[in-house]
Amino acid sequence: MNIPLNTTSTAARDLTDPDTPFAVVDVDKTRRNIERLQARADRLGVTLRPHVKTAKSLDVVALMHGDTPCPVTVSTLAEAEAFADGGYTDITYAVGIDPHKLPRVIALLRRGVRLRILLDSVEQAAFVAEASRRAGIAVPAQIEIDCDGHRGGLKPDAPALPEVGRILHDAGCLDGVLTHAGESYFAYTPEEQRLAAKNERDTAVAAAERLRAAGLPVDTVSVGSTPTAHAAEDLTGVTELRAGNYVFFDLVMAGLGVCQVEDLALSVVVTVIGHRPEYGWIVTDGGWMAMSRDRGTAVQAQDQGYGLVTDLNGNLVPNLVMTAASQEHGTLTARDAADLPDLPVGTRLRILPNHACATAAQHRGYHVIDGTRSTGAVPVIEALWQRVTGW
Repeated sequence: MNIPLNTTSTAARDLTDPDTPFAVVDVDKTRRNIERLQARADRLGVTLRPHVKTAKSLDVVALMHGDTPCPVTVSTLAEAEAFADGGYTDITYAVGIDPHKLPRVIALLRRGVRLRILLDSVEQAAFVAEASRRAGIAVPAQIEIDCDGHRGGLKPDAPALPEVGRILHDAGCLDGVLTHAGESYFAYTPEEQRLAAKNERDTAVAAAERLRAAGLPVDTVSVGSTPTAHAAEDLTGVTELRAGNYVFFDLVMAGLGVCQVEDLALSVVVTVIGHRPEYGWIVTDGGWMAMSRDRGTAVQAQDQGYGLVTDLNGNLVPNLVMTAASQEHGTLTARDAADLPDLPVGTRLRILPNHACATAAQHRGYHVIDGTRSTGAVPVIEALWQRVTGW
């Protein structure tokens, strides 16, 4: 997926032509979201390494750095290859490695891409070291550190940590440590998010210090999630900050207070195709194939269903929520026994998603609008997507 951003518009009438459902990105909101976190990273004195899995777009990432490719994080090797084709040479593949992926990793290294991989076991370290020796090229590896029990990783005091580091170092592969505060997505107050950010930093730095105490060099200390990136107050000992969702934001982030609903840059345009007044339903042509099945706000104080509803200008339709989805159908209902708005068949609406990453992954491209402008044509975008997803 690649979004050319040299043509901008927001006129609602320009969203009435393409067949629905389709994804829309507001480039002005995207820029503001990017600038907000970059300013924070600059204040904290760390490199910002955006996670490109959210947008999967060369042009969105180009907004972060202009003409010089910046360090990025990816979640698939297809993303790594697509961004390498786009000129990016500093990439972290932040998913645990397995043996059959190493030939693709080594192929990228031979192209001059510094592709770091991730692991958390002696077994992985051993086969990475062996593959590096056979290939005659060191595969840079980071040790995943578990800071909150959310997913994979070694605890900083794990007996295996120095052994993993030693195996990698002896093969010329040890790059550093990486952690992700996944449980911060359930930190519902600013104080909880601040503490999650502090714990994330403290855990990563403790792991790095333990490796250094064992005589092992640690160049990279990498932390990050969108909630902790916006809550961190002190990143002493950290070299880089990772986040991805912040580019678009979503209702989960708004529910945590990390952003406001007005900051959400991604939406999906759908069309009203029917009514079931006996059930209190408005039916649209946008189901989970358009929005994803993500129900991340269900555990928050305000359950937003599958998404909030706006008109084409982005104004919220009061009390209207997408509460159900089948493959190609979305159901809109009114909250709190409110009356359903009069939305005839053919009315176009925009749905704000729970999880921007999951919703973006449902679409082959975006239509780009600019919330600061009201004239011009909305460009249709399709590119990179086949290379990134295999579609």
